[in-house]
Amino acid sequence: MPAAAGRTERWHMMILKWMVVVVAVGLLLLVVGAQLGLLEGRPRAALGVKDGRLARPSPTPNSVSSQADLWPGHPQRGHAQIAALAIRGDGASTIRRLKEVISAMPGARVVEQRDDYLYAQFRSRWLKFVDDAEFWFDPQAGVVQVRSASRLGRKDFGVNRARIESLRQRLAESP
Repeated sequence: MPAAAGRTERWHMMILKWMVVVVAVGLLLLVVGAQLGLLEGRPRAALGVKDGRLARPSPTPNSVSSQADLWPGHPQRGHAQIAALAIRGDGASTIRRLKEVISAMPGARVVEQRDDYLYAQFRSRWLKFVDDAEFWFDPQAGVVQVRSASRLGRKDFGVNRARIESLRQRLAESP
């Protein structure tokens, strides 16, 4: 092998090694930053019930809301729409059951609970992203309205929808 070809091959190997080191350090910094809470974010909207409504869906496709239709012209109205949760018994007992079901889920934390309202946070395992979920017993409609939204990112890859559908199933199966 000519000497120039050997030097070129060594040069390419050195570049490849440094690229691997840079990627590994970047991943390490990402995980450490996540563990320190740097990827938690803040809620995008004021949470809670105002005038019989939960907050509007996120402007990007990373949320679901059973009240999405209340926001005509919202860019994510169709994407965010999800059915409200059926009540079992009365509203207060359904909210209590929801609290029990949510409390048993990994990464979940109930932040606020009243007889007609529940606010929970769901934290992802490795990167510690936080999603905010709200549940409100709507006495007019006789259902539990729901809103779940990611704090960071443009997409949630269906995580909020899957979580609410899982909660719907678990709630239906609970005693």
